[in-house]
Amino acid sequence: MPIHLDDLDVVSEAEGIRSALIVPCNMCPAVTVAVNENRPFMEIFRSPLKSLPWKQHLEKLRSRLKEVGIEADVFDSDMYHQWFVCMWTSGRRKKLRERAEEYDAVISMGCDTAHETARDAVTSSDCQVIEGMRITGLMNAKMTFDWKGHIAFKDCRVVPISQSKGSLETSA
Repeated sequence: MPIHLDDLDVVSEAEGIRSALIVPCNMCPAVTVAVNENRPFMEIFRSPLKSLPWKQHLEKLRSRLKEVGIEADVFDSDMYHQWFVCMWTSGRRKKLRERAEEYDAVISMGCDTAHETARDAVTSSDCQVIEGMRITGLMNAKMTFDWKGHIAFKDCRVVPISQSKGSLETSA
């Protein structure tokens, strides 16, 4: 049940800045891009720790930013347990805070909770936080795995998210 996301116009939102750190969630947005491009999400034998369609999508964003004079880097998360931005450890958030100090802006590429994680991590800096994607619904799909080591999704549908009739809050 990955979240389906659409890109927002990051380039116009980033107008006036010189540098940006792209902070990608590597699960739901990566699945979305792979499904949209009808490509495997992962190729285990070729690139076991990266989704190639997602990596290329982020490189295209970097190129578009560079075209308008914005130097951009990607805050990579190679380990599987770091793929979900919303579940980052305090140590991973601290690393983001430290890296973000070198940039004018952070571009969050993920859902609302990934954006919130990025915003919380950089609150002590003067770094602008730009939301790079918006939620369009949940994906209902069948995961496939073939003999080439490709993990892909087929028969995908985007299911709207029901609006709750109240707010649930939990405390730990």
